[in-house]
Amino acid sequence: MILAAGRGERMRPLTDHTPKPLLPVGGKALIVWHIERLRAAGFTELVINHAHLGHRLEEALGDGAALGVRIAWSPEASALETAGGIRHALALLGEAPFVVVNGDVFCDADFTALRCAAQGLEADGPLAHLLLVDNPEHHPEGDFRLDPDGLVHADGRPCLTFSGLGAYHPALFTKLADNTPTKLAPLLRAAMAAGKVHGRHHTGRWIDVGTPERLAELDGALRAGD
Repeated sequence: MILAAGRGERMRPLTDHTPKPLLPVGGKALIVWHIERLRAAGFTELVINHAHLGHRLEEALGDGAALGVRIAWSPEASALETAGGIRHALALLGEAPFVVVNGDVFCDADFTALRCAAQGLEADGPLAHLLLVDNPEHHPEGDFRLDPDGLVHADGRPCLTFSGLGAYHPALFTKLADNTPTKLAPLLRAAMAAGKVHGRHHTGRWIDVGTPERLAELDGALRAGD
């Protein structure tokens, strides 16, 4: 699942007429980088949610055939936050664990490894596997602590930043009310308290493309071949 329902307030005015995942970077839309990497890792069935200017996303990507995938769309009348959006899409995602990617980050993550991590999740065991990255300048305190055994904790130091990429078992979301905005972090913290969240430290490229400045910087780097 690719999360693409955010308004992109910090990206205005760029997002006044274009949904953030469709903003071009390095010669193609940000979301297309994700789709191509997912397809290369064997993911051909995708779910994408949308709210703000969602019709533009559907017009641009269609059913995904041109990119070698099949896209099922999960429209939201208004953005349901991360956990709420996933809950709303459960009928499309099915009963097996799945991978979720934030549509507004750029990352060279190993999606094949993330697929393997998803296969190890269970309804009565580990419920989530998170990809964590070094803290960027705009988020120096980080989010969660990763211990040497691969368990993720909501407290303690040092902390890493949640990348927006993870694998989840549907059981993490089934008790949530549908069509209700719900944030992901509280849900994860509760699962962490039960020892049911694992993770990995990704040391490769990761950029939160959250401002026009970071978008322009990434665009320049990609066009220069970096």
